[in-house]
Amino acid sequence: MERWAMLAACVLLCCSCTMVTAIQRADMFPYGTLNGDSVLREGDDETSKVLSLPRPLYFFNSPFSQLYVATNGIISAQDLPMEKQYVDDGFPTDFPVVAPFLADIDTSGGRGQIYYRVTEIPSVLNRVAQEVHRGFPDANFTPTHAVVATWENVPAYEEQTRPPSPPNKVNTFQAVIGYDETDSYVLFLYPEGGLNFFGTLPKESYNVEIELPARVGFSRGEIPNILTSRNEGPYYSVTSNEQSVKNLYQFGNSGIPGLWLFHTGNRYSFDNIVPASIKGPVSTPPTVGYDSHMGTTTPDYDEFEEYVENTFDPNTQEREDDYPLTGRNPEFQPAPADGDRSRFLLPQNHYGSDNIPLTFEPVYGFEPPERQYASPNPPQTVAEGGAQQPQEQQPQLPLKVVNVHTPHRNAPPLSPGAHVVSVDEEQVNFDTGVIQYTTENKETCARFLQQCSQNAFCTDYATGFCCHCQPGFYGNGRQCLPDGAPQRVSGKVSGTVYVGSTPVSLNNIDLHAYIVVGDGRAYTAISEVPEPVGWALMPVAPIGELFGWLFALELQNSQAGFKLTGAEFSRHAEVVFYPGNQRLSIIQTARGLDDHNHLTVGTVISGSVPFLPPGAEVTMEPFKETYQYYPSVATSTSIREYSVVTADRGSESFSFQLKQNITYRDCPHNNQAATPETLQILMERVFVMFVKEERILRYAITNKISPVRAPGPELHNPCYAGTHDCDTTAQCIPLEDLAFQCQCATGYTGDGHNCYDIDECAEGLGTCGDNSECVNLPGSHRCHCQRGYKFGYDGRTCVDIDECSSSPCHINARCINGLGSFQCQCQLGFFGNGFYCSQQEDRPERLKTRCEHHRDSVKTTSADGYPITGVYKPQCDAEGQYLPQQCHGSTGYCWCVDSRGEERAGTRTPPGAAPVDCDRPDQPEHVKTHCEHHRDSVKTTSADGYPIVGAYVPQCDAEGQYLSQQCHGSTGYCWCVDSRGEERAGTRTPPGAAPVDCDRPGLPERAKTHCEHHRDSVKTTSADGYPITGVYKPQCDAEGQYLPQQCHGSTGYCWCVDSRGEERAGTRTPPGAAPVDCDRPVQPEHLKTHCEHHRDSVKTTSADGYPITGVYKPQCDAEGQYLPQQCHGSTGYCWCVDSRGEERAGTRTPPGAAPVDCDRPVAVTPTERPESMCERWRASLIEHYGGKPGPQQYVPQCEPDGEFSPVQCYGETNYCWCVDQNGRMVPGTKSDDAVKPACISSVPPPTVRPTSRPDVTPPINTGITLLYAQGQKIGALPLNGTRLDESRSKTLLALHGSIVVGIAYDCKENQVYWTDLSARSINRASMVSGAEPEVLINTNLVSPEGLAVDVKRRLMFWVDSTPDVIERANLDGSGRRTLFDTDLVNPRAIIVVSSTGTLYWTDWNREAPKIESSSVDGQNRQVIVSDGIGLPNALTYDSATEQICWADAGTKRLECISSDGSGRRVIHANLNYPFSMVYYRNHFYYTDWRRDGVIAVNKHRSLFTDEYLPEQRSHLYGITVATTHCLPGSH
Repeated sequence: MERWAMLAACVLLCCSCTMVTAIQRADMFPYGTLNGDSVLREGDDETSKVLSLPRPLYFFNSPFSQLYVATNGIISAQDLPMEKQYVDDGFPTDFPVVAPFLADIDTSGGRGQIYYRVTEIPSVLNRVAQEVHRGFPDANFTPTHAVVATWENVPAYEEQTRPPSPPNKVNTFQAVIGYDETDSYVLFLYPEGGLNFFGTLPKESYNVEIELPARVGFSRGEIPNILTSRNEGPYYSVTSNEQSVKNLYQFGNSGIPGLWLFHTGNRYSFDNIVPASIKGPVSTPPTVGYDSHMGTTTPDYDEFEEYVENTFDPNTQEREDDYPLTGRNPEFQPAPADGDRSRFLLPQNHYGSDNIPLTFEPVYGFEPPERQYASPNPPQTVAEGGAQQPQEQQPQLPLKVVNVHTPHRNAPPLSPGAHVVSVDEEQVNFDTGVIQYTTENKETCARFLQQCSQNAFCTDYATGFCCHCQPGFYGNGRQCLPDGAPQRVSGKVSGTVYVGSTPVSLNNIDLHAYIVVGDGRAYTAISEVPEPVGWALMPVAPIGELFGWLFALELQNSQAGFKLTGAEFSRHAEVVFYPGNQRLSIIQTARGLDDHNHLTVGTVISGSVPFLPPGAEVTMEPFKETYQYYPSVATSTSIREYSVVTADRGSESFSFQLKQNITYRDCPHNNQAATPETLQILMERVFVMFVKEERILRYAITNKISPVRAPGPELHNPCYAGTHDCDTTAQCIPLEDLAFQCQCATGYTGDGHNCYDIDECAEGLGTCGDNSECVNLPGSHRCHCQRGYKFGYDGRTCVDIDECSSSPCHINARCINGLGSFQCQCQLGFFGNGFYCSQQEDRPERLKTRCEHHRDSVKTTSADGYPITGVYKPQCDAEGQYLPQQCHGSTGYCWCVDSRGEERAGTRTPPGAAPVDCDRPDQPEHVKTHCEHHRDSVKTTSADGYPIVGAYVPQCDAEGQYLSQQCHGSTGYCWCVDSRGEERAGTRTPPGAAPVDCDRPGLPERAKTHCEHHRDSVKTTSADGYPITGVYKPQCDAEGQYLPQQCHGSTGYCWCVDSRGEERAGTRTPPGAAPVDCDRPVQPEHLKTHCEHHRDSVKTTSADGYPITGVYKPQCDAEGQYLPQQCHGSTGYCWCVDSRGEERAGTRTPPGAAPVDCDRPVAVTPTERPESMCERWRASLIEHYGGKPGPQQYVPQCEPDGEFSPVQCYGETNYCWCVDQNGRMVPGTKSDDAVKPACISSVPPPTVRPTSRPDVTPPINTGITLLYAQGQKIGALPLNGTRLDESRSKTLLALHGSIVVGIAYDCKENQVYWTDLSARSINRASMVSGAEPEVLINTNLVSPEGLAVDVKRRLMFWVDSTPDVIERANLDGSGRRTLFDTDLVNPRAIIVVSSTGTLYWTDWNREAPKIESSSVDGQNRQVIVSDGIGLPNALTYDSATEQICWADAGTKRLECISSDGSGRRVIHANLNYPFSMVYYRNHFYYTDWRRDGVIAVNKHRSLFTDEYLPEQRSHLYGITVATTHCLPGSH
């Protein structure tokens, strides 16, 4: 009897499935920025910019040409008044309104989005037309435009005094207005689960808690009247009370619940709104009355008022005793592969354990991450009999989900509508409640391969299939990551956290994590955290511990979490704080890998946390935690202790209990895959911090996972101890004892200590098939289907998209699908391009087609009327479509194209060859060969359609392989190539010569000669295929030797060379001159003169063979002496020189002017200064630009004395760099942001006579004095306590002609040391009156900058930023040696901590800035900071906290960090332009280039406390502290 009762229940269940389902979010009209929507700015009362309509919209019977979208759920035809004038009132309104949900909505703080657009897309118009024709069968309506407005996840307005609403109290709805020349129709869409609040409190409630139901309907607004000025217009209401609002998504007037349709306007006659009326299984109530009072027509739903809504009660939560072991997140659960939402997935008991409850919720689909939402319906479990149980019932035992698989990300969305479930009695086991599937339904690799990662293989087992990662990758087979590569995580954090009794909302703030898999370091950062909760969440390190468990460093016989979970799982954790018993829930849901292989995790935090005062510091000791593993779930329980240090209460200890479970999908078919029962994770170096200025919460944890046992000897191996030196993208492989090996991660190459990403796409290692493109990723790659294709059922093969299935063509057109494309053709009797068709008799002027636009945009004549040869012009047919066969009028090549004008691969034929039949159906396109890729990548026309002359285009055969003989169409040279297209040495022949027989077997291949290497290394085309003009290419003979005479093809100069290709002096001849006989025996070469040395040292081509334009090259006579008159070949300026080549003042003449007679003496005014190199270059470039250089053109910037300004920029742009005294760019200084590089001039300003004697005049009666460098002097600024004593400041030492940069102080000998950039020296002087400077080092220095003195070891250290070295010497200059001369680009600041013997320095390389350290003898070099810095100029040591601190002119921050890289914190986040810095008594003093002064910052208060601006305003450089006694830590 029970058996038949159960069967009857199943039949009834199936019958109920025939009812029409409500619309889902996927059924709404497409919206979002990717669909061209604008986004309304967030706020409580916002109105969009005017939305201009292409043609008028008739609303009621009035035309409107513009619309506005408002926050409060309405669309209006006129700009809206303040919301208080309408948001609390019913209909009618004073202005025209379309109201899908008029209520007091507030999107402040990023809560929800509102999108809107006007569109003419055929698929949208076709759908509007179909809905209108269903609801109004007699309507003659073809929409020409549609307005789509979408309110997504928008909440109601809340006063600050009220407690916040639950985060799921948000609504989603949509309004679509379709119209043509005469009529308008409106669709309202309310998806299932989209309405979670049904009214809002009035703005002026006067403390009366009365909720106003949302108003839905239409109002014409006031109508002008001659007699009464204005009359109230008609209106129509859909809702009247809260229940009628709830009915919006439960019913509809279109036959589908949640979809409402109305006729809203007509050009000629229209009295009021007309609703659609379609009968269906679930539709609107059978009879709807209309109240005609005041012109309204409001449906009456009173007889449905007893409808009970399924609402979620947040109070029904499990007690602590019944702590849940599953996170019920609908975004994680799998869906049936066949898309059938009506088939329940009935779990069965998989193992016996009464104390591990586990439940699964049947959910039937995924939504994209940007469209995910929480269902308002309560989750339910499935009991053994198949009956649904309410949530508050005791959870069931752990259950196994049978036949579960995930739809592929490219699978089509599930269609709405009825689903019928057929139940076969023979397949139902009524004893267990589990549906048994026959072998016909068994999941196999052949059917479900798409569920496996592209880096996995699939294995069939007796009961189903499993995915396994390929060697070199790890994961659960469904998602696989490359071994050893660092991993990134991104996601959002939301929820409400009570800090004490204060609620704080987290509104989708960003979370990012970075994990160094090679040693288990996991860094987590949550941004934009409100301050109260930021401090309070510091102890909640479990938020970031998840990522440490996923990617922990694996010791022997263990595995990290990602190998079990893959990238789809749910984690539920509960934290109970003691002694206050505050409870915090953490739910983290992983939603897969994004396009960059980064894990995407959403985090929801809710509950209470203890209050922590601002400025508190939290420390947590290392600890161990044991994880227990069961099928599809991992759990752990632990007690943690932490300390809180505050200024008021000192250090206090607290604790919390953590319970957590992580549920995921394992593969039940592989019985050999044993899951460990327990594993232990060791969390070392736990670091937490909240950065108040940036509102960033940071967690940093080092994680190791191992079996639960005492640590073995393997922990001493550097791989397990984390002391190895392998690259972050490498694996450390332990060997015997302490030996190890570094092996680059999968997808990387190198020696393991330095690894570089392999571009699988460029090197042909990708796995992408036909009709797909390869996209490189760090350590891997992904395949992307070409336009017009999508992934097939296996998830790897690209198949054609049937565009016609989405009705892209006009309603009166026929769609023809093709491979990768489609065509629209107007039906018989209609005319147009297929996207717009009209009848012949009112044939309008049609819009230009794509082909016609393309054809008409090609320029065939220049601006001067000259014809442009070699331009390809598309050919179009009478309908404006591309002719199937296109031919190039100049080259004679022909090829076939698709409907978009794109060339069909394999159809190109050379001039004279028989063309391909382009009307023949497309053959399957083969993957392009290397030759075809090479050929097609060469650009032969510029972006403007101009032909690019001189470009070499490879020639390929019919199979796509390189022709054995290649010829350059412009130069006429020919040569043989191998199968890779590489030239075969000795086969190149000049124009007109008989070519080598490239097909002759056994053609001897000799090694390339020096000349051939030189010739082949010269680039004649850029990476984009453009020819590089002016390049000199050596000429080699048939044997590969240099031809005795070489000529430059662009300039016409010729010269003789020796066997090594070196120019023979005295043989160069200008264009047109008779060349020297290079076969004549070489005369003994005389020693080069000064002029010849000067001339031959000038580089006219770069290292890559590019010509260097604008270079001045001296002219020498036959004897090698300077010609008396010199001229610049580029600018045309001429001048006279003396015997040393120095310009004679007053002799320079511009282009075209009569030159000065250089043999006649010239009188020079004694005060006249000749033009400098900078000024000459500047004048010539300004003339070159026609006197008006553009804002992005480079013009040299010169100082008043004529020298180059140390910073040079392109016009008004931010692209700047540093130069030396000759105007040459300093490598590594290029900048393309708002902060210009910190360049130091190497030329001192002119000295003003008379100069004072350079001796020391120290301030008197001072204990602590700041010494600062200011160009030609060292200044002294005494301190009064920690205040700057400006009244006693003075010049310590005047150094005319110097540029003092680095400065240091020896407290034992009371001496000051400095670097002089102008004199290229290091100097010192005693701090006593009358002392004179002493030069210590003045050789082999170029740009000495930062300087440090080790008082204890009597050493000094400095950086030289031009040769990029760090050196050291004894304090007297002896014992000099280089510490580092590699991996430095722009070293600047340097300090030494005498107490520890450690050296620290900064390198402000604009591409990779860093801060490094080493011992004072150059050992143990390591990078301390490389992330989050920009221009680290200043560096100092905080002796109180033993931290290194730096000031960054790029990020504007002052930060500190411990020597091991932990404890990083921001002291101040808004500096100006710091250059150098020193620390003293809880204060930082730094020199600032923006203020040209010394500024003081209080460390604890993070505030500017003092400022000193010298009378002489110029840049200040180094700064140090001089004391009468040595400070602690300095010796």
